[in-house]
Amino acid sequence: MSAKLISIVIPCYNEESNIRPIYEAVTKVLETVTYDREIIFVDNGSQDRSAKEMGALVERDSKVKALLLSRNFGPESSGLAGLQHARGDAVIVVAADLQDPPELIPEFVKKWEEGYDIVLGQMISSNEGRVMRRIRRAFYGILKNTAYIDIPSSVTGFGLIDRRVNQVINDMPERSRFYRGLVAWAGFRRCLIPYKRRERKFGRSSYNLLSYLRHAEMGLFSFTTVPLELLTYLGLLLVVLSGVAIATYVSLFLLFGNPIKGSATLFLGIMFFGGIQVLAISIVGKYIAIICDETKQRPHYIIKEVVSRDP
Repeated sequence: MSAKLISIVIPCYNEESNIRPIYEAVTKVLETVTYDREIIFVDNGSQDRSAKEMGALVERDSKVKALLLSRNFGPESSGLAGLQHARGDAVIVVAADLQDPPELIPEFVKKWEEGYDIVLGQMISSNEGRVMRRIRRAFYGILKNTAYIDIPSSVTGFGLIDRRVNQVINDMPERSRFYRGLVAWAGFRRCLIPYKRRERKFGRSSYNLLSYLRHAEMGLFSFTTVPLELLTYLGLLLVVLSGVAIATYVSLFLLFGNPIKGSATLFLGIMFFGGIQVLAISIVGKYIAIICDETKQRPHYIIKEVVSRDP
């Protein structure tokens, strides 16, 4: 009977200085695990020498494979490419920047051996700035209180999923993907392992504040309809208040003539209701945009080349 296989998926974008260090770190910790291994690098349309670094590792190690995408399809799509090409009995996703410690991999595997189908790293501290920490905390707070499933706070893509869970995630056809939410939606037996995220040593992150906000937006709109529900309640409240205001104005008009004069009140009212309408249209538009993207049925990614020593 052949040994079980552990697949390591490493999505990359402009990480040429981190390719070899992450390979060496992962390979070192896998030596303590009594399973066969495969390492899958996914190059998300990098503009640097990342693809060449991956090719050199493939020549060096037959257990390494590189998927070169035709352009940058985003972190969710590049991660999905690795998951769909992983053959392992368990799949571990690791970021190439070494901020998430590969040294936790043996602990992930141990928990998997104990019967957990999902083992996720839960970040308890990081070197992010104060603004980013507050944004992250606010995002997970909103998600926890509005999502229709339980998505653990401060989890990243770093973690292990069993083959069965990986198959479930791969079979999901949706285009607007939020990996952490999809893993939580799948169910199964789950375990969280706390860790401290390290500071990036090499290169610069391609993620900025706007990227984080867009990713957070995708997570919120994919797993909650609370914004639409709030608009419904707000609309109902405004109708009631408008009815009260009309009744009050008619009463005052009958009793005192026309006591409310001037255009300031009218102007403020138009601004207020106009703002509510724009907000409502924007929120509804976000959901419509997601629906539109789903109906196009475009592929999640396009593989330009597979670099491998497999026949």
